[in-house]
Amino acid sequence: MVNEALTPAALAQLDAASQALLQHWHGVLGGGLQTLHDKPEETSASAMCALWHLASGKRLSVQAASERPLLPLTTAQAQLLPELVGERLRGTPLAHLTQRQRFMGLELLAGPQALIPRRETELLGQAAAQLLAEAALGGHAVMALDVCTGSGNLALGIAAQVPGARVLAADLSHDAVELARQNVLALDLQERVEVREGDLLAPFDAAEFLGQIDVLTCNPPYISSPKIDTMPSEIAAHEPRLAFDGGPFGIRILQRLIREAPRFVRPGGWLAFEVGLGQGPAVAKRLTSAAGYGEMRPLTDSEGQIRALLARRL
Repeated sequence: MVNEALTPAALAQLDAASQALLQHWHGVLGGGLQTLHDKPEETSASAMCALWHLASGKRLSVQAASERPLLPLTTAQAQLLPELVGERLRGTPLAHLTQRQRFMGLELLAGPQALIPRRETELLGQAAAQLLAEAALGGHAVMALDVCTGSGNLALGIAAQVPGARVLAADLSHDAVELARQNVLALDLQERVEVREGDLLAPFDAAEFLGQIDVLTCNPPYISSPKIDTMPSEIAAHEPRLAFDGGPFGIRILQRLIREAPRFVRPGGWLAFEVGLGQGPAVAKRLTSAAGYGEMRPLTDSEGQIRALLARRL
């Protein structure tokens, strides 16, 4: 983990007693906190800021918490800190405690109902939003579809960046669908974003959608089943298995998606999906040999790893 010092800005509005309290619990948290590499926004300092705000009654993502000054706690609020720090040290994800996570600039509701949005997925979200914005230049009303939507993060990120676009979303999990719908309402996007419950593309298997989707996105489960038991407990014990178990080889849903997507995507439209570390080359090869696709673009992260693939519909 990154044991980061608290910034002067975080301490600026605190009196001496509050600063001492904050520094004490920051030391306790930093001494035992184990963070995940796919949540680089969380350090001991940013987590402490989020927990301090939570004790004060404010539910903020770790990024939002780091951007706001800390204010003195009441005696009752200060008594909550040991419990919150303890919960985090016992492995409860920070986003489950705060019930907030930032994604593509949006403050989203988060919880055990769905996978916590990761920064790495923003690579896919930004590319999909750009493709949809380019499609809108063609003069027709554009439509995106996001499956395995989880909390709705990709669908909502795309909708926020492409005003006027209609965005559809679906998930097999009832709990995830309810969380996504709460996020739609929280962001006041209910006029343009619709979330349905069902298996992959099935909820939108109707004439009005077939061949009409400009961009179809998916962040599918892609961890192979045998690897589940070796995952950090912060993921395996707290986030829904349905959201990350991709079957024996980790590509069960991807295989279905590649096969079924051409019925929904309009000619010239795009299929865009995330892949797990190391899966990119093999899945890209599968895409190039699949019927219905032409141009294929890999998206790589800062380390040169393929993390998403874009394929244009013929």
